[in-house]
Amino acid sequence: MHTWQVQNAKARFNELLEACITEGPQLVTKHGAETAVLVPIEMWRKLQTTAKPTLKELLLSYENRGDLILPVRGQQKRRSVQPME
Repeated sequence: MHTWQVQNAKARFNELLEACITEGPQLVTKHGAETAVLVPIEMWRKLQTTAKPTLKELLLSYENRGDLILPVRGQQKRRSVQPME
């Protein structure tokens, strides 16, 4: 995977895009820190379809509810709200 500094990626975006299409994922760094990856659309679609179940589906699924450990709610009394005058 080739690494691009953000300023080079911006200045040479067409080249970055072509490298992504022909060579595969391209890594973009900002101030030396890995920030983003440009991937070909086919790879993105494959990643999206294989990322199952989604977090939302996992949390909402009935069969997994027993596996979730939910914190016990506190029994503190709630303070009363004074009406505005």
